[in-house]
Amino acid sequence: MKAALPREVRIIGGQWKRSKLPVADKPGLRPTPDRVRETLFNWLGGELDGWRVLDAFAGSGALGFEAASRGAAEVLLLERDRALAASLNQSRERLKADTLRVQCADALAWMAACAPRRFELVFLDPPFDAGLFGKALAAAARVAVPDGFVYLEADREFTAAELAPLGLVVHRHLRAGQVHAHLLRVAINSAATRISEGQL
Repeated sequence: MKAALPREVRIIGGQWKRSKLPVADKPGLRPTPDRVRETLFNWLGGELDGWRVLDAFAGSGALGFEAASRGAAEVLLLERDRALAASLNQSRERLKADTLRVQCADALAWMAACAPRRFELVFLDPPFDAGLFGKALAAAARVAVPDGFVYLEADREFTAAELAPLGLVVHRHLRAGQVHAHLLRVAINSAATRISEGQL
């Protein structure tokens, strides 16, 4: 029997520490567990002052709001579900999160149209059964700055051999139950980076 999903998540650190975000009862919506989020932001150094952050499959917004709470200069949450996007905007207004924006958009289409090398950090937490991991990773590698970070949450571990053609290298990995959390870095001299810069 599956464990019931939480109806709310708490921001762990920063200016909105302990603030709650609602979690809607939607298929495929699975907020990042608190322990995984805490570990992730420890990996990132805790504070994200001045960073530009994209939360590509925002859902509950836990990752994007956590980044904004910890000092990110700009956080963009993409969510294709209109009701979820409206809920995210309500949380943004309640917290007066001026550095955070919510856009109702398809993440892959938005990243394809985005200028390259735009973000220091990209969060990817798509529905596990949607078959989006490969396309999302390729898109994120293009919009992240060289040596920037891409965080992927998936139902399996992605290997270095799978990630190398995308110009991504494993920085950290953990497993928590059925969740595999990957913190990846964009290789500075990868072919993917050179393509985004028009060098290939």
